[in-house]
Amino acid sequence: MSRAKNVLGVSAYFHDSAACLIRDGEIVAAAQEEAFTRRKHDQSFPAQAAQWCLTSAGIDWSDIDWFAYYELPLLKMRRVLASAAATGQQDLIRGTDLWAQLNVSSRRDVGAMFPPGRRHGRVLAVEHHLSHAASAFFPSPFDEAAVVTVDGVGEYTTTSISLGRDHTLTPLRRQEFPHSLGLFYSAFTHYCGFRVNSGEYKLMGLAPYGTPRYSALIEDRILRISQDGSFRLNMDYFDFLSPSSQRLSADRVEELLGRPRRSEETDIDEFYADVAASAQATFEKAVVRITRHARSITGARNLCLAGGGALNCVANSKIQAESGFEGIWVQPAASDAGGSLGAASYVWHQRLSNRRRPEGKDAMQGSLLGPSFDNGTIRSYLDSVGAQYSQVDHEELVRTAAELLAAGKIVAWFQGRQEFGPRALGSRSILGDPRSPGLQRHLNLAVKNRESFRPFAPAVPVEDAKDYFEAPTDSPYMLFVAPVRKDLRVPVSSTDRGVRPEERVGQVRSVLPAITHVDHSARLQTVDRATHPLFWDLLRTFGSITGTPVLVNTSFNVRGEPIVCTPEDAMKTFLRTEIDYLCMGDNILDRRKQSAVNITISPVADLD
Repeated sequence: MSRAKNVLGVSAYFHDSAACLIRDGEIVAAAQEEAFTRRKHDQSFPAQAAQWCLTSAGIDWSDIDWFAYYELPLLKMRRVLASAAATGQQDLIRGTDLWAQLNVSSRRDVGAMFPPGRRHGRVLAVEHHLSHAASAFFPSPFDEAAVVTVDGVGEYTTTSISLGRDHTLTPLRRQEFPHSLGLFYSAFTHYCGFRVNSGEYKLMGLAPYGTPRYSALIEDRILRISQDGSFRLNMDYFDFLSPSSQRLSADRVEELLGRPRRSEETDIDEFYADVAASAQATFEKAVVRITRHARSITGARNLCLAGGGALNCVANSKIQAESGFEGIWVQPAASDAGGSLGAASYVWHQRLSNRRRPEGKDAMQGSLLGPSFDNGTIRSYLDSVGAQYSQVDHEELVRTAAELLAAGKIVAWFQGRQEFGPRALGSRSILGDPRSPGLQRHLNLAVKNRESFRPFAPAVPVEDAKDYFEAPTDSPYMLFVAPVRKDLRVPVSSTDRGVRPEERVGQVRSVLPAITHVDHSARLQTVDRATHPLFWDLLRTFGSITGTPVLVNTSFNVRGEPIVCTPEDAMKTFLRTEIDYLCMGDNILDRRKQSAVNITISPVADLD
């Protein structure tokens, strides 16, 4: 019997660095470096994530047949240095972290970064957007699909269209830097007072509070969009030719829109909500046209999406409604983290000509690809810090958690393998009752320590979704939105114009107020019993108690920190917030009974 073939994929040096292990074509492990270092969006080489992938599979470095790197480092370096030269800033990046990272990542032999004397496999660097495209198509359930990638920038490409067929990807069209939808969106993220590469979700969440009154002006002066989806940025309004900047030119935009950039942490008024709505609408218009063009030039019935732009679930739903494709599949780790998976997949399928299997099935395994901890490990840790807990069986765990949630308690849920990607999907989650009118504000301010206007997602068994949402699509990765059904909505009597977003949060808009956004939408997660049986059981049990098998599901972390990975991470987050109970493995902890716990709790970070 021949030995299994192993491909280790790596992404690093910009944001969300990660490692992924593929064994004989199966994705067996994937994790971001931030899970181990506890530095959110960690960009350093994923040494700990890579080591965990190997250890979890019971292999070592000598068992790796191929190392796959997610972009072409020398080409990336050439673009960054050319941008610096174009702006007269080449001397400014010397001696910076960026320069050091570029020098490290420019080594032709990426395997040299691995432990000396333990490298065995061959090394292949894969172009950035090909890695994104591979991460979208090869794990998808489609035998053939158009593949669209949208992000800030890889080496030079910012947007691409490819055709995926069986085990091959054929690039068809690309758009190059500096014309970038991802950088356009990030620039408006910065203008509205949020941090680039972490605040884009906030811009998307803020947009429904505003009116896109500036869209025509933005399209006339800043971003021109052609009918085929090609686009051009007016570089007079941007500052990101500088290697480390993704910002709008402050003076030009203030002149155009009449207001300066919002300072971080200041109140958000109607103007910035309108700007967010305008940027979102313009982004949606562009990506819909790109995907329509992809449909036209490929003739494919299905579409796969990746790149950071594919995490915009509102735009994904617009694409679904207007692009003409029958089926859409989005890589759950769509940003650079997923590039590790894409690079490994590209090597296995395209470089080594291995056919995909099993056909017609989502190969991401619910994106539950990260570290897990058995009950013995969990209890050993809890005992070591003096925690008080109740040990229960599976049935009692689910029943007790459902009863606590029905009683209005906030429950942290730490079960099984950690999710790969930015969304908690029921393994590292904070859960609540969506029927509670005050839960959104309470979770945001007292638990998550973030802006009160930000919405929360509902998790619902896939078979029950139609009872609460209009025309719901399967959305296992929280990458589409759906309107709450009209018969479940509650009329809002007061006008919304002129009212700050934070002041509108408490308005009850449906019988599920905690998950109903200001426009009656919800970022939907549909839960399948076969993929996620424990979480499905909890939802159905909560439904049997309340008549509503829907839960608020948000990531188990606080502002400025990654989603928890280990039992220690979980305990620290549990004790520094107003979470009421923690269900970790088959153990239930009441926060009121943890006064004797001996662990150091650091303060919540100021920013994310």
